[in-house]
Parts: sequence; C-alpha cells; structure tokens
Amino acid sequence: MFRRILNILLLTFILFVDGYSQDPTFSQFYANPLYLSPSFAGATEEYRFSMNYRDQWPAIPGVFHTYSFAFDKAMPNFNSGIGVLATYDVAGSGDLSTTNIGLLYSYDFNINREWHIRPGVNFKFYYLGLDIYKLVFNSQISGSGTTPPVTPPPFDKVADVDFATSALVYNDRIWGGFTLDHLLVPKTSFYGDEAKVPIKFNLYGGVQILKKTRLRTKLKEVLSVAMNFQKQARFYQTDIGLYYYKDPLIFGLWYRGIPFVTSQAGDAIIGLVGFKTEQFHIGYSYDFTVSNLLSSTGGAHEISLIYEFTSFTIGSQRRKIRAIPCPEF
Repeated sequence: MFRRILNILLLTFILFVDGYSQDPTFSQFYANPLYLSPSFAGATEEYRFSMNYRDQWPAIPGVFHTYSFAFDKAMPNFNSGIGVLATYDVAGSGDLSTTNIGLLYSYDFNINREWHIRPGVNFKFYYLGLDIYKLVFNSQISGSGTTPPVTPPPFDKVADVDFATSALVYNDRIWGGFTLDHLLVPKTSFYGDEAKVPIKFNLYGGVQILKKTRLRTKLKEVLSVAMNFQKQARFYQTDIGLYYYKDPLIFGLWYRGIPFVTSQAGDAIIGLVGFKTEQFHIGYSYDFTVSNLLSSTGGAHEISLIYEFTSFTIGSQRRKIRAIPCPEF
C-alpha cells in the first residue's frame, strides 16, 4: 500500500513539473504548516493560531516583507480539520502586494494500524495591488526634482480565485507529502494580458532518526532530517536540513539549493533556534546567503509564533488525534 502511494506521488510530480513569478518561501516550513500544505489543517490537539514574518534581503533598497496569519481547529470526531490562512507579501518601492485569504479542510484516513494518509484542499481569494504614486517615471523627472503624477493609474488592480490540493502520508516517525497550488492559475496582469500565476509543486518529507519520550507521550529529545522540493515555472529548488529538539529548545540547520536538483545551486545556509512548550512555540531563523549575492542582500530574517490551546470543556470526551512527527519549525 505504501509503495502504491509513493508511485502516485511520483506520477503527480511528473505530470506537473512544467508548471510559469514565484511565491514567497518561508525558511521555517513547519512553523507555517497551512502555507506548506492544506493537509496540516487541524493537525493539532484542538485549536492552533500561528503568525509568521519574513524580512527578505534587508540590505536591498525597497521592502521584501511577507506576513502570514493562520487559525485551525481539529475535529477528531469527524477525522477532519478546518482552517483559515491569510498571507500578505509586499515587494519593491511601489508596494507591489499580493494578498491571499483561504479556507482549508483536511481529512485523515487510516490506511492500516501504522500508516495514515491526510488529503487537504484550500479555496482562496487572490488579490494583487500596486501603489503607482510611489513609483517615479521619466516624465516626472525635472531639473528641480520630481513632480507627482496628474493622471490616474492606467490599470486596474487584480482580484481572482484560486485552489490548492495536497496529500500527506505519515506514521509515528516518517512523514511525506505533496502540494499543488494555483491550480486555477489566477491572473496576474494589471493590464488584462494573458499573464497567470504558474502552478506550484511542493514535495516534502522527513524521518525522526532519534526519538526519546517521557511518560510515553511527551517528547524529550528528537533528531529529525527533512527535505523540501519546490518547483514553479522553470525554477526549482531543493532544501535539506536537520532539526534537534532537547526539551524545551530546538535547533535547526538547513542548506537551500542542493546541487543538481536546484535551478541555481547554492543559495543559503539557514540557522534556526526555537523555544517550545506545550502551548507556545517561538522560533527565529536567519538565511546566510552563499550565492553571488553574498555581499549585497543582508540575508533574511524570519520569526514564527505558534499558540496551541484547548477549550477546557469540563467532562468533554475529545478523541485524540494521531500526531504527525514533523518538526514545529
């Protein structure tokens, strides 16, 4: 059964490798699980709220900031999870912005006593904006400086709908899955041209190679190795890394741009440090650029915050979910 599932994942990859602008990428993949895959919706004890912020290339003029806010809820009596995900990305001096607001759903199937498969979907609203009054054109430049534009923007802001689907396979120590995003290829041209957001493909997974628990359930020490492959249009990228958790601290080290499986090999080395309790997960990571842009970008900073909580209903009989073994950062 597991081999059959792997064959399906590989076939899906082959069908969608030729997918055309790129989405923002978070270094802390699993600290933003709903962004990585709709299959993670509701993969928590009951409620989960997460916030993520990324400052990309702070040394370059203009801004490259990405914000993400998510809320999801487990519905173990229905083997399901639901969630809401909002992302906002702004780039450049003209505040070119992309906003996505989506509703997510996932369902957990028991393949057998050991393996689970969790498909998921994300229906979302897509909005593309630009502040033209922050841009300076040749016609505005004069000997005394610049003059403001006197005509309204020659374009309309863009709104569309989009859809993503995913599947996640896991047991107590291994996980793997894929995500297909932008399946409705939303439009992305301010002038009504045939420009679309290209389909994005993610293949991710990992294994816990060391696992120690306390009182059978509470994790005490874990060492995990994980990978993440992304492809969008003609660009593709493979990252691999290690996570080490020693209650309550977690450390991570990633390499972005594995040679031969990345369109431009050698992008960044990523260091992570985090603090984790039963309810709060706080993480900070820094991307140290190792490409030709080494001296000009300033790397990238990323902060994540996750808060998990329950309703504390007296006498409630909630069914426990099967924990997915992937890291929280």
